[in-house]
Amino acid sequence: MSATIDQDPQRTAPAAGAAPAGRSWQGVRALLVRLHFYAGVFVAPFLLVAALTGLVYTFTPQLDQLVYGDQLRVERVGDRPRPLSEQIAAARAAHPEGSLASVVTPAEPEDTTRVVLSVPELGEKQRTVFVDPYTAKVKGDLTTSWGSTPLTTWLDELHRSLHLGETGRLYAEVAAGWLWVLVVGGLVLWLGRSRGQRAKSVRGVLLPDRAARGVRRSRSLHAATGVWLALGLLFLSATGLTWSTYSGERFGRLLDAAKGHAPELDTVLPGAQPAPEAGDEHAGHAGHGGAAEPADPDPAAFEAALTTARGAGLGGTVQLTPPADASSAWVVAQKDDVWPVHYDQVAVDPAKGEVTARTRWADYPLLAKLSKLGVQGHMGVLFGIANQVVLAVVALGLILITFWGYRMWWQRRPNREGRSALAGRAPARGTWRRIPLPALAVGVPLVAALGWALPVLGCTLLAFLVVDVITGLVHRTRTARA
Repeated sequence: MSATIDQDPQRTAPAAGAAPAGRSWQGVRALLVRLHFYAGVFVAPFLLVAALTGLVYTFTPQLDQLVYGDQLRVERVGDRPRPLSEQIAAARAAHPEGSLASVVTPAEPEDTTRVVLSVPELGEKQRTVFVDPYTAKVKGDLTTSWGSTPLTTWLDELHRSLHLGETGRLYAEVAAGWLWVLVVGGLVLWLGRSRGQRAKSVRGVLLPDRAARGVRRSRSLHAATGVWLALGLLFLSATGLTWSTYSGERFGRLLDAAKGHAPELDTVLPGAQPAPEAGDEHAGHAGHGGAAEPADPDPAAFEAALTTARGAGLGGTVQLTPPADASSAWVVAQKDDVWPVHYDQVAVDPAKGEVTARTRWADYPLLAKLSKLGVQGHMGVLFGIANQVVLAVVALGLILITFWGYRMWWQRRPNREGRSALAGRAPARGTWRRIPLPALAVGVPLVAALGWALPVLGCTLLAFLVVDVITGLVHRTRTARA
């Protein structure tokens, strides 16, 4: 629900320069109209970019198959896969550079095994070698980021930051921070029409008015679509904020206070001393020039760790990570993102072939579960193709809502003597002076608290107020001179 006015500005607030009416709850509505209008006008471009880039990102699984199908899929599904150690050996024979970072088993019978290499010249990225599990032949390799293909990584950065780095991430936080304000405000305006207007039926709330014309038709399409998409838009707003730069940091504090983080797997072997911290003066010199790359673990050790994890009940696709040092265990983690999800992890003693520690998805705190599932749903992987379709519908709906909002603004433009303005007038100023004092007493601290919890929302709201005050002073000065 973007740039819109639920009713004519003249019916919502007094004309500019007129004395404000007495305080009443209609003043709250008038202020909400003004906030909804200005937030829609200035934030809608951010929402439009987020919707367009998110719409493309939604279909990255299909795009990956289209672009990288030769690496991701096997030519023919065999009767039985080759031993994992043989597949790893084939990958290392074709790519001896770097060191073994992890191995990911196929998610589906037609998928390839992924052997992930840590290569110093790639920095934080990795080189992933794709191996046919039935023939142990290398299908190709890609430079990946946290398991994502180059195309998915590029589209992900486009959606997150427009490839502008940390500064660019502010655009997404502006969109996510204001989206819920626009949705809630739009719902209140649409469902709580003025008393002088005939109350609409449920059908009139949920469906656009086909008989309406002009601005009323645009408003009906805009509002009815917003009602249908409200839950989806609120979900995207909330989940997007959890991993944003500033609001995400606040959310992390909440998880800390509520002990809502996912449990950490203890990877220290029984009886072993933990490895020194990176800043310890006795720590290794891996970061110094000329240091030798760590030796690869025996491929057979991957096979043994996988066998132990399977025996412990870890089914489906798993990621096997070798120990960082002699005092650490192997880590085998499930990577099944499709509902019902599986995120169990086990630590495996490579010498004894037994599980030394475990974390279970069932034991995650509620906040940790909601956060994890929210992110997966936001990315479109939680329910497979159904999740993708829902996200695509919400994104397309948001694009249409934004279009109808701006169309209303244009349709309200004044027409005088054959001359039309470029856009409609904004709702009249001074609406806050009509709000009942109890509402102000509660509302001001509440807005301040929201501004702390959502810093980008708070800063942009403050910027709106500053611009509004300056605009009012300029208008008052011009009126006085006239």
